[in-house]
Amino acid sequence: MKLSNYSKIFKALSNEQRLKIFMMLYKQCCSFEGKSEFEMKDGQCCPEARSVDKAFTKVCECMDLSRSTISHHFKELQNAGIITCERLGQTFRCKVNEEVIKSIKEFLK
Repeated sequence: MKLSNYSKIFKALSNEQRLKIFMMLYKQCCSFEGKSEFEMKDGQCCPEARSVDKAFTKVCECMDLSRSTISHHFKELQNAGIITCERLGQTFRCKVNEEVIKSIKEFLK
């Protein structure tokens, strides 16, 4: 990965609100349908919990920010390649780009 790509990633994560959103998605720490989806094994998301359905809605419920601000933060994280989101009807399914996470870990070694 190019140095400029790392710069985009770290710039996106330098905003405290975006970092919180990223951590919510990475750890999947919000409650979904009455149960906790947060499961980590060896520092990785469990295969059965790799994407977050209704991620935007859940982040809106967890953070005291306007929907437009949260939307902006999601777009910045997507533009940096940290997350991917796909629309499923009226909901979004978001994933953390695990290849980027692995690359960051290697970069920081």
